[in-house]
Amino acid sequence: MILDTTDQKLLTLLQEDCKKTTKQYALSLGLSTTAVYERIKRLDREKVITNYVALVDKEKVNRNFTVLCHIKLIQHTKENVLRFEKQVQQLNEVAECIHVSGDYDYILTIHVKDMEAYREFMVHKLTAIDQIGSTQSSFVMNTVKKSTAVFI
Repeated sequence: MILDTTDQKLLTLLQEDCKKTTKQYALSLGLSTTAVYERIKRLDREKVITNYVALVDKEKVNRNFTVLCHIKLIQHTKENVLRFEKQVQQLNEVAECIHVSGDYDYILTIHVKDMEAYREFMVHKLTAIDQIGSTQSSFVMNTVKKSTAVFI
């Protein structure tokens, strides 16, 4: 799908605040409400927009201790990879799991209450996944930049 400049501007507006009315987006873009409505429906239909979500303040829900955990699998067989990926998807503390190249196979972003909660997570949940050969954890000291937007 080819996105024109108006689509790109509309996506930027939606990523900033998807709770505005179609009329508000239309005013910002200088288009009719119907034209903006049809563009949004097309972006949804074509799966350019994949989801609408609420972003939660981790501190207010007591999950502001963030860990980046690098995972190395024991063996790189199709079965091990698929089994690991299925099991890690069941862990609520894991916000993101990405398969990467390099020294490690995966990087997990984990949100928990504190160091004690992370230790509990490691001991009782993560180490229960038997495809894991080794882990290395880094603890986030400060977030300098964070965005959920894909800038076009």
